[in-house]
Formats: sequence, structure tokens, C-alpha cells
Amino acid sequence: MNPHPRIALIGECMIELQHRADGSLHQSFGGDTLNTAVYLRRELGADSTVDYVTALGDDSFSDAMCAQWASEGLGLQRVQRLPGRLPGLYCIQTDANGERKFLYWRNEAAVRDCFTTPGAEPILAALPGYDVLYLSGITLAVLGAVGRTRLLAVLVEARQRGARVVFDNNYRPRLWAGVEAAREAYRQVLEHVDLALLTEDDERALFGYADSEQVFAAYPGIDEVVLKRGADDCLIRQSGQRFVVPAVAVEKVVDTTAAGDSFSAAYLASRLRGGSPQEAALAGHRLASRVIQVAGALLPLNESS
Repeated sequence: MNPHPRIALIGECMIELQHRADGSLHQSFGGDTLNTAVYLRRELGADSTVDYVTALGDDSFSDAMCAQWASEGLGLQRVQRLPGRLPGLYCIQTDANGERKFLYWRNEAAVRDCFTTPGAEPILAALPGYDVLYLSGITLAVLGAVGRTRLLAVLVEARQRGARVVFDNNYRPRLWAGVEAAREAYRQVLEHVDLALLTEDDERALFGYADSEQVFAAYPGIDEVVLKRGADDCLIRQSGQRFVVPAVAVEKVVDTTAAGDSFSAAYLASRLRGGSPQEAALAGHRLASRVIQVAGALLPLNESS
């Protein structure tokens, strides 16, 4: 294993509003790949390079995002700042069981032009030089057709150079014009993935797979497939072997936001350090179990280890 991996995570961070029981709103920042980037950097520490790839505006919220990312040790050299643009915004509402409902304002978000501007050219050229490229289904949705096409070319070149491509399926129907458009985009990318971190419910919603066996059968060309199933056992197929890793029990779930993102971060960090799939899944369960006991996507820095 590379002791000093260079990792680029591609996606969107938004302004996050947490709707609290008293009716007040708490403002922070979040997004699936950004959450994973933060937790991944915390898990790997200073020996790694974890860069975030996105586009923001030139507003004060974008300034604050960059300041927060820098404080977490994330690299910002692949972040574009587009004049006159803004980041997206979302609000989290949770029920008594900690289950989430999201309200989004993101149609004009700067990230939609992440790979279409002249400033994207050096970023696209640099991405194949990383050891690991990480993206999600939300990444595919927000980049749009042109951005996806350019990203796909990057993934092909990166793998030719020996990089690993990691994909978290994170399917959000409202981000797509229709299910067929989403399926086509996913299938194109999944042909170039080395590690697939899949949520079973999302696979069912997108492709209609009835059970885990159908999911595994759908991806014969992917060496390592991890099937996340919430509070149930995690199922893994790696190099033809199968593994079952029980989740960590939690007495009270406060907020499931970033449960899957944090699991993915700890799983990937463990694998990059040479851990087995079982060890990696247990690390993922442990981190996710802490994340779902607090409100919001990111644990305070002193609570994430």
C-alpha cells in the first residue's frame, strides 16, 4: 500500500440548515463527498493528501467553506471560485426516529459548471495523477451531461495510470430528469470502478434489484463491492470472496445524516492502510455509529476519533 496516498474527492458542498425542534435553524456546511473527505482526512492524518474538487462562488459562504476545509487539512487547489455564483443550500428535517427529510435549493449552484469552465482544464489534467479518485451518484447528477462526459474520460485515464476509482451510489431521484437518465449515467461510470460502496436501498430504488444477490450479480467486473444496509449487516464481495460484518448497535439514533458517508471514509481509510475488508467494514460501522448519535453531518473534530 502507498504510505502517502494522494486522494481527490469530486462533488458538491452546500450550505446546511438544521431544523431544530424549537423551530430555530442551525447553519453549517455539508455534502456527501465533502463529508467523506473530512472524515477520510481525519482517519488518515497528515501522511495523506486529501483534495476536494468542486466549484464555489465568490461570496462569504464560499469563503467560510474554504476556511473550514483548510482547517480540516483538505487541499483546496482543485476548488474553483466562480464570480457571481453561489453554493447550493439544503435544510435537514428529522423525525422522532432520526430519519431525514431534505429540502434543496441548488439549481443555480456553481458546481454545475465545475468541469465546463476554462479554469477546469488544469484540474481535469491533474486528476489522473492521483492514487484514488472518489465520486458519488450525487456527483454525477450535479455535474450534468457535459461534466459527466469529461469526468468519465478522466476516470479512464486515471485507471490506465494505476489509480483506483471509488464510487458511492448515493441515488437522489429529484436530482435527475428521470430514472432512465440516472441508470445510463451510473452504468457508464460503474464500468470504470474498482471499489463500489453501495447502499442497498439506493440500488433497489434505482435499478429495482430485489436483494443483495441481485446487486452483487449486477457488477461482475468490479473487484470490491460493499453493500451498506443501515443497521443490518454489511455485505462485501472482494476478489471472489464474501464477508458479512455486523453493524454496531446504537441505543438512540439522533440523526442519520452522513452515516453512509462516514462509513465510506473509514472503510476506504482502513483499506488504504492495508486493512482487510472485514477490518475496514468494522471501522466504518464504528465511525457511523458515532455520527448518527449527533445532529448534523460532521462530528466535532475532538469527537471523531
